[in-house]
Amino acid sequence: MSFCLNESAHRRSVQAKVWGYDIGGYQVIKKLLSYREHDLLDRSLTPDEAREVMNMARGLAAIVLMEPALNANYQALKRSTYSWPKNLP
Repeated sequence: MSFCLNESAHRRSVQAKVWGYDIGGYQVIKKLLSYREHDLLDRSLTPDEAREVMNMARGLAAIVLMEPALNANYQALKRSTYSWPKNLP
């Protein structure tokens, strides 16, 4: 997956899982870029904005890489929680 940030910044090799990563039903990178479309802003992304998009992609890539460990940790925690009595006064 690749996308163009502005006339001089282009991002290639974004993993499909990173590009498609969603929170609340929205693809994070796609949503971030939708607020910065040229037609909406009437300008290209600034270098700082392009850098922010790249930082977001790196952060999402880290989450994607950690997902198996995070899921395993959650499952272990879920199994070890205290079972509260059902009939509390």
